[in-house]
Amino acid sequence: MAARSRKDRQACWGARDAYWTRLDENTEDTSQCKKLRRSFESICPQQWTKYFDKRRDYLKFKEKFEAGQFQPSEKTAKL
Repeated sequence: MAARSRKDRQACWGARDAYWTRLDENTEDTSQCKKLRRSFESICPQQWTKYFDKRRDYLKFKEKFEAGQFQPSEKTAKL
């Protein structure tokens, strides 16, 4: 994979941030964010979108965990 230019990286990060902001505003309702998601996927390399999706999931989990709002699943609680 060729190295991304600074302009390409900034465009990708901007698309990611716009998408994440819309998700936050719509309480994670992805149906309201389809256009931004397509833009995010078209601007960023596929590997980056996968990474950013996992990163967002982790950050949301961490936020809930630190706020004491995390509830383990029944399966996990039994272990």
